[in-house]
Amino acid sequence: MMKDMGFNYREAEESRKKFVRYKDGCKVYGMGVSKFQEIAKKANAVYKVNQMVLVNTEILDCYLERFRLTSKEVNLDGE
Repeated sequence: MMKDMGFNYREAEESRKKFVRYKDGCKVYGMGVSKFQEIAKKANAVYKVNQMVLVNTEILDCYLERFRLTSKEVNLDGE
């Protein structure tokens, strides 16, 4: 039997890396490459080493936490 070659979010979370490339980061965060690049740049989480570009996921996570909505801001009950 052949194993499903889709993206495994549980495996990605367990093997969480501090630095990821754009291609891998957009899969982990569940967004397109251009949106991931935009957010990473706004978060000042981008590092360039020669031709390689890496994103610091710790910095990115802190940046994203600033946008968390409280229960008052989100109607969770559907009322």
